[in-house]
Amino acid sequence: MANQNTVREIFYERERLTLSPRAFLCENTRGRDCPEEECVNRTEFQRDRDRILHCKSFRRMMHKTQVFFFPVDEHYRTRLTHTLEVTQIARIIARALMLNEDLCEAAALGHDLGHTPFGHSGEAVMQDCFDPSFTHYRQSLRVVEFLEKNGRGLNLTWEVRDGIVNHSGSNKAATLEGRIIKFADRIAYINHDIDDSIRAGIITQEDIPLRFREILGSGHSERINTMVSSVIEASRGGEDIAMTPEIGEATEGLRQFLFENVYHNPVAKREESKARQLIERLYRYFCENPAKMPPFYYENTANESVGRCVCDYIAGMTDRYAVDLYKDLFIPKEWETPIAAPGSGRD
Repeated sequence: MANQNTVREIFYERERLTLSPRAFLCENTRGRDCPEEECVNRTEFQRDRDRILHCKSFRRMMHKTQVFFFPVDEHYRTRLTHTLEVTQIARIIARALMLNEDLCEAAALGHDLGHTPFGHSGEAVMQDCFDPSFTHYRQSLRVVEFLEKNGRGLNLTWEVRDGIVNHSGSNKAATLEGRIIKFADRIAYINHDIDDSIRAGIITQEDIPLRFREILGSGHSERINTMVSSVIEASRGGEDIAMTPEIGEATEGLRQFLFENVYHNPVAKREESKARQLIERLYRYFCENPAKMPPFYYENTANESVGRCVCDYIAGMTDRYAVDLYKDLFIPKEWETPIAAPGSGRD
């Protein structure tokens, strides 16, 4: 009796038959830095997705700032919920364009693994203290290539790593799937940051310029649908991922509105200077006392600069861990009278 195809081979055949000629097929991956035997039940991109979902850095994002530091209301976004929203938007676009949804999903789930505590404020401190070229997306790549699993990394495929490191700024991923992440990221944060800012009383719906509301829509879901539809329309049949001109211009205008009215708003950022001082002081302390770091980071100073290792340690912290560590190192504790041992003459 002939051997039946493995589930992985069935997936590969399904990709060949159903995806667009522009899609990146998993069977064409450049592979992993350290070759591994393939899984019979999953494609390589599906394995990457699962590795990211199960790694420690992914779980820590639930306690990392998106915009608002330490929100009491649990309905505010964190870095983890942002990532999940990006992933869902990316999958919708990939599916509509008949591109490789598994590749898109894996890159989206991993795109912010390297974000510092306190969001972009922590990133700015690392640029000031460690290296001006420090970015969260390069740190995300470092997480999956090295920091996870105590120096072994996740050994992801080249295409997923390419999508992670090229999701921001002027960077451009090699695959169309990787390029979707940049658009999904922007669509997600623009809209959920508006939602959170309205919840926080920083802005109202009416504060959003009328021209943007007329073009993009007034409500949260309406705006997301307009932007996603624009990407699908502009990218269908083309050689790249794009937005239609009118929606793209309005989206960028709305993004600038957020910078002026939310991201630099003194109410929203009233704790930012404290957060920056906290991160900077932790960085200085561990540069002077590297042996106080956990063993993995300290032992790595034999191979890399102390600053690099301290940066890795701090970038992996959650907001709360950083605050608790700061308190432990620099805030005096209340004096508690020791309990005298029986017969010590002190009772």
